[in-house]
Order: sequence, then structure tokens, then C-alpha cells
Amino acid sequence: METILIYLLPYIIGSAVVPVQIIIGVLLLKSPRQGLFKGVAYVVGMTTTRLLQGLIFWFVFTSSDAAAVDGSSGKSLVISTLLLILGIFLLITAYKQWRGEDDPDGPPPKWLTMIDSATPRKAFGIGFGLPLIGAKLWVFTLSALATIADAQLGQPASTVAYLLFILLAQSLLLLPIVIRILMPSRSKSVLDKASTWLTKNNRPIVIVVSLVFGLLFLYSGITGLLS
Repeated sequence: METILIYLLPYIIGSAVVPVQIIIGVLLLKSPRQGLFKGVAYVVGMTTTRLLQGLIFWFVFTSSDAAAVDGSSGKSLVISTLLLILGIFLLITAYKQWRGEDDPDGPPPKWLTMIDSATPRKAFGIGFGLPLIGAKLWVFTLSALATIADAQLGQPASTVAYLLFILLAQSLLLLPIVIRILMPSRSKSVLDKASTWLTKNNRPIVIVVSLVFGLLFLYSGITGLLS
């Protein structure tokens, strides 16, 4: 299990540090009415989507030869292809952000304007929809599933590995909720500072993360396909 978590670590980190999902979660938690319930509903929505993605695409990977291991490199063709696609996509994202263009994985403006007035049900819907419109989140999840399938751990261990991926990928969404619960009186100040910092530094964070992971995944994908 420790080995598969090491292989999953790049996808976990990449999924966890997407700024826009953290900003939305913090803004929901800061809501004057039912902020905690909105924040929890938002994370539950994202978790539900990822569980459904896991159920659907795990069946796809395990019912075909997609998870067949390449004899020379020990890495499946699907994983190498996904890494190559993700690397190219992330490098394009870094370039567009450097040029000052909007994040292609950013939520529709309507979502951001409705955060303050959102009910927990709408917060669930935002969380449910965000992984579906975010191309980076899609490929991180699919790459994690392909990596787990390629490891051939067996059904119980594979399920645990994917659940750990979800938990760790959403750790930066769960942290503000924990702060809100444990420090209710101080949480507003902490969340305000976090929201301001993330909003101010959203673009440089996206550029750095996209560039670093883009180069990493591009290299891994190319070497996997050539080996």
C-alpha cells in the first residue's frame, strides 16, 4: 500500500492544490448563514462525483486490456498516454495563465456570484459539478485509477487505495472545515486571510503548479511510451 501511495502522490498533490476549488470551499465556509453546512455539502458533492468516476472507470480499466503492463517498463500504455496528455494540458494552462488568460478549469462566473446566497443543496451541486468541468481534475483522477489498476492489488486493496486518493486529494478542502469546527471564534479571521491570499495569488500558483507538474508528467509520459 505504501508503494502505490508513492506512485499516486503526484496526482494527489496536483488535485489538492488546484486553487479555485479551495477558494470556493473557503468562500462557502465564510457564508454568514449555514457556512459550515455549505462547506461540508460542497466537499460531499466533490466526493460523490469522484466515487462515481471511480465506479465507472474502474470497470472500464479492469474489463479491458487497458491495464495490461508493458513488459519492459512496467507501466501501462494507458497511464503513459494519460500522463502525456496531462503534461501537455498543464503546460498549455501555464502558458495561458502567464499570458493573462482565464483558467480554462475555472468555474462559470454564475457559480461565484451565487456563493453567498447558495443553500447547502446548491453547494452540493457546485461540488458535484466542479470535477466534471475541470479537465485537470478529470485527468488526475483517471491517471490515479489507471495507476491503481496497473498495480493489480486486488479489489479490497484497490478500493482502499482509491479512497485514500480521494481523502488526500481533498485534504486542503477538509482542513478549513476542521479549522471552522475546532476554532469557531478564530476561524473567520483565518478563513478571511486564506481567501484573500489565495485570490491574490491564484494566477502565480496556477502557473507554478501547472509548469512543474506539466514537465514532470510530460517526461513520465514520453519515457513510458518510448521504453
